[in-house]
Amino acid sequence: MPSHGSVTKAGKVRSQTPKIEAKPKKGMIPRLRNRYNFEKRAVQASQENI
Repeated sequence: MPSHGSVTKAGKVRSQTPKIEAKPKKGMIPRLRNRYNFEKRAVQASQENI
């Protein structure tokens, strides 16, 4: 079965692409944010019932 191009050309485009630095993360990861929001709601609900 014929292959699609030679093995010597493998990774050519990726190595030519300029490296771009990652943007700084802003905010919390969603799992943590959801947890904090839940805790806030749960605390408010428990205080209203007292």
